[in-house]
Amino acid sequence: MRILLLTHYFEPENGAPQRRWSALIERFVDAGHVVDVLAPPPHYPSGRIRSEHRELRPGTVQRTRSGGLVRRVGYLQHSGDLLTRTLDHVATAADSYRHAARAIRGGRRPDVVIATAPALESLIAGRLLAHRFRVPLVAEMRDAWPDLVAHTPGLVSPTRPTAFLKRAVHGFVTRLQRRADAVVTTTATFAAILERRGIARVRVLRNGTDLQRYRVVGPAELAPGDALRALYIGTIGRSQGLDLLIRAAARLRADGVAVELRIAGQGADVGRLRRLNQRLGEPAEILGQIDGSEVIEQYQWAHTTVVSLRDWEPFAWTVPSKLYELLAAGKHITGIVAGEAADILREAAAGHIVAPGDVEALVRLWARLAADRALLRIDGTGREWVQGHADYDRIAGQYMQLLDAVVAPTA
Repeated sequence: MRILLLTHYFEPENGAPQRRWSALIERFVDAGHVVDVLAPPPHYPSGRIRSEHRELRPGTVQRTRSGGLVRRVGYLQHSGDLLTRTLDHVATAADSYRHAARAIRGGRRPDVVIATAPALESLIAGRLLAHRFRVPLVAEMRDAWPDLVAHTPGLVSPTRPTAFLKRAVHGFVTRLQRRADAVVTTTATFAAILERRGIARVRVLRNGTDLQRYRVVGPAELAPGDALRALYIGTIGRSQGLDLLIRAAARLRADGVAVELRIAGQGADVGRLRRLNQRLGEPAEILGQIDGSEVIEQYQWAHTTVVSLRDWEPFAWTVPSKLYELLAAGKHITGIVAGEAADILREAAAGHIVAPGDVEALVRLWARLAADRALLRIDGTGREWVQGHADYDRIAGQYMQLLDAVVAPTA
């Protein structure tokens, strides 16, 4: 079949959504399908195109390593705040619709459109295309939208206009989901919520990861006298609540417990975390964004790796894609999570869980890990769990079955 993917985040950017779709497209193409992609130039997370990607300007077309044919559409530079990022999403969605409509009129008609969110605006473009050209639509919700609208920074004011806006966005996204031919979620808990809202065809397809990429990592030995090395790599946003790590590391240092905390990544909360870290005597090393080629080396350094979310209700229905990556890497995981993510970590027996926001519990856990090296041994159980539930080969096979089912009635 011919598949059209609308996405705001795509390779060569380095992030979980980008890696997910590169892996899926590679497997779709290997199975004989044709995949067209409409995506803006790579400008995540800074909002600007890096110098090495200047040739991927709007209007260029390229065949990617995964085998998809990508047309770069318009975008707006942004500074990371809610308003400019939203305008960027709108510009990309509008230009994606324009290019897709022109291609369809020219004979390049897809059998199915997949619109993946975030950005939510991609869903609007996908819905308009599906309705106008009578093409099935798969709406992929990688996070718990529309429920996260209530917790989006900049939309948390209790004022009446803001409350009205949140309700309007929630209702609008739910209507888009109901009108899709299928909705993909990455967690079973959120799928159940959507089904209770009357969305008929919901399929759980986890974010997944690549076991082969992380086979060289494995556990790091904690020798007597060594400091416990804790690592967070990923998005540094308000959703992650990473100030908890810095506060815990400062407390442990004051108590004489040797802990080295390293935080790597980029996002809206970097500035605030740097100021907090400085105020507390710099108990953490904050690296900023690192290249994808450096990730393995960072994992090899760490004794325990961190996955973290705030104590917001929609995050009980969310599984950070980073969790699958850490399981595949065979690392001990400090999980500052609740709900389905915590359930997965317990099932995989690959680490310890701390309630989101509980700095006292994190201090106690890391003190125990520093004192008892045996607690860091997980004996490959994380990789075994990924093999059975979240390997990209498995996810791609499930996705192709869904697409076959969606396309069949219109064939």
